[in-house]
Amino acid sequence: MFPMLTLLSMFYYICLRRRSRSGTRSEALGSRRAVELGQRSALPVTVEVEQYGKEVLDFSSHYGSENSMSYTMWNLAGVPNVYPSSGDFTQTAVFRTYGKWWEQCISSATPFRRTPPNFHSLDYLELAFEEPVYPTAVEVLETYHPGAIVKILACSLNPFSQNPPADVRWEVLWAGKPNKALTPQARQFSPSIRQISFATNLLRLEVNSSLLEYYTELDAVILRGVRERPILALYKIPVIDINDLSDSEEEISDAGGLCCRSGGENRHNLGNGYFDRLPYELIQLIVSHLPVPDLCRLAQSCKLFHKHCCDPLQYIQLSLQPYWARLTDASLSHLQSRCTLLQRLNMSWTGNRGAVTAAGFCSFMKACGVSLVCLELSCCHFLTEACLEVIAQTCPCLQELNLASCDRLQPQAFNHIAKLANLRRLVLYRTKVEQSAILSILTFCPELRHLNLGSCVMIEDYDVVASMLSARCRSLRSLDLWRCRNLSERGLAELVSGCRLLEELDLGWCSTLQSSSGCFQHLARSLPRLRKLFLTANRTVCDSDVEELAANCSALEHLDILGTRMVSTASLRKLLQSCPLLKLLDVSFCSQIDSRFVQELCGLFPNVSIKKSFTQ
Repeated sequence: MFPMLTLLSMFYYICLRRRSRSGTRSEALGSRRAVELGQRSALPVTVEVEQYGKEVLDFSSHYGSENSMSYTMWNLAGVPNVYPSSGDFTQTAVFRTYGKWWEQCISSATPFRRTPPNFHSLDYLELAFEEPVYPTAVEVLETYHPGAIVKILACSLNPFSQNPPADVRWEVLWAGKPNKALTPQARQFSPSIRQISFATNLLRLEVNSSLLEYYTELDAVILRGVRERPILALYKIPVIDINDLSDSEEEISDAGGLCCRSGGENRHNLGNGYFDRLPYELIQLIVSHLPVPDLCRLAQSCKLFHKHCCDPLQYIQLSLQPYWARLTDASLSHLQSRCTLLQRLNMSWTGNRGAVTAAGFCSFMKACGVSLVCLELSCCHFLTEACLEVIAQTCPCLQELNLASCDRLQPQAFNHIAKLANLRRLVLYRTKVEQSAILSILTFCPELRHLNLGSCVMIEDYDVVASMLSARCRSLRSLDLWRCRNLSERGLAELVSGCRLLEELDLGWCSTLQSSSGCFQHLARSLPRLRKLFLTANRTVCDSDVEELAANCSALEHLDILGTRMVSTASLRKLLQSCPLLKLLDVSFCSQIDSRFVQELCGLFPNVSIKKSFTQ
């Protein structure tokens, strides 16, 4: 009996020494004492605080422009503008994409291997509130096509504080899978959230709109919480992992297992369960299915797995985006020795608020960038001109570069991209790239196949850019000029005459183009390979333009003519009959196309998703 009691006492002692997942060790011991003293009955009454968002601090994309409030993420701050009404309203926050359409385009990036199956996020926004509270509820007012939210997180940083903490923590309040509501009507989304150990006034919503039939629209976010930490949280008994009872103070880094030690051989067990009898290649295949944190943890189990998990062949592709909240300079430093053969790297969303520094990133690139062909860096606000200079110097083979929404990069930084002569795909959506830099890039990067200049408001004359594209980039396959305000009919004519291999062209909200000049008919005759064409919100698109598309662009798959007043039912019917590959047709706010006719067309052409948004 005595040995059994001794064993149980030792087990209990070890459990108390382990770091609790619900709080610090001192909190765990305090919880124990509180339970022992029977203080549960003395719970103070706390007043719940309700507050709307004060300021949108960051986001990955939005439908609106940088110089307007219509359909922008900034609409999410403050009290509701639309709710409880349903429909398509300009006063709401709308992300740039929805559905599977964008994933099917030739301009989309190839997915990365080893992406965790529970990572669903495609877009995000960060919203600050006035007062830090311990959250009791989060309510999101969704006014159109709800269901996109897949994760809600809280941050320990007070964005309005003059003394930010050295360690910024993000905790998941709620997470789910992508879905779509049964109806596009408005709803108040208020999932059950978990308690956290710190007060917060900074929330992050992550969304995945891939299952939605149309753009999701968000109106406001409500944060409910209490000013004092709930006493019940102090009684939460620590959750102990039976497989993680080491008494050592040296633990795996909080960075999700990404800080992997290369040394420490004394921690490796000698037994490996007969794995050493398997062929090297077979073990490599087995471990290749592990997410990066699991790969790093497995490396610490025995010498055999350490050898396999540190093999550079396991790191040909590396996606760190799912671990954006935990990635640090130390993580990159520990990964350097393993990434000597790295070819594709995704660091999108990572490193913000000081977690990754420009120096740490540059050090990693100098060590691992020589074989890199694809680099995804969207929304990486730690990037500086020095970072782009290092990329240009150390990545001679780079073919794909994504800097979408890196809106804090200074204009002169983009000049270094011109040194990447092998570029095939370049995404500069929502950046401060200027005309001189983009002309230099087009001059020295003639092999460009895919170029995204959507919402680049610093470019003064898109006609000059179109002329350079026509002269230097004749192999261009896709071009995104979403919301470019100064492209004229002359520039468009020059573009389509020189870039005849174009398959995707986004001219959404390019209001300076006038159909009466014949520019859209010339476009249709010049681009027989065209598969995607967005003429969103161009009021002048007319029947002759649609009929010319029907006659010359039989490969057309996606067409957006939202907002035109001059397209009739007859030309639409002709288009659908002439384009058998058509999958998406947006005729929202087309005054001559009513809902009854859309329903008729949906019955006649069931393979085409015809969009007709509404306002209630």
